[in-house]
Amino acid sequence: MKIVKKMAIILLLVLLAMQFYRPPNNFSQGDHTVNFSVETNPSNEVRAILRNACYDCHSNNTQYPWYNTIAPISYWLYDHVEGGKEAMNLSTWGDYTTRTKSQMLGKVIEVIENDEMPLKPYTWMHSEAKLTSQQRQAVIEWAKRSRVLYELNQQPR
Repeated sequence: MKIVKKMAIILLLVLLAMQFYRPPNNFSQGDHTVNFSVETNPSNEVRAILRNACYDCHSNNTQYPWYNTIAPISYWLYDHVEGGKEAMNLSTWGDYTTRTKSQMLGKVIEVIENDEMPLKPYTWMHSEAKLTSQQRQAVIEWAKRSRVLYELNQQPR
């Protein structure tokens, strides 16, 4: 029983110490998705969907919930945001090649069609990110139109 008590105390101390050392937050100044918006020209409806369902994990500016101040949740959220940005960062859209942009839009179409995004744990706490079938269709149609433009730019002249 003594070992269980010691382990519980150690765990409590580790959790307490984690509260004082948190991973960095994902914040940027200004309009962090301007290049993406200009190039892909989403409608106002799609722009709102992207802002509510995508930007927190796929851009350099995350709107954190209150529970991000609690470790280990802050570490979990940090990992999700970093993974999302690694897969596709809309804030650095201008740095991608035309081929990469086309591939990323293809992936957007795929994950929306397969109901893989936004992630279920995200939508549990962000009800505004739950997409209706009409919203899914609007995003898919926008991504397909935008992707065609990138594919046309890849054609040899």
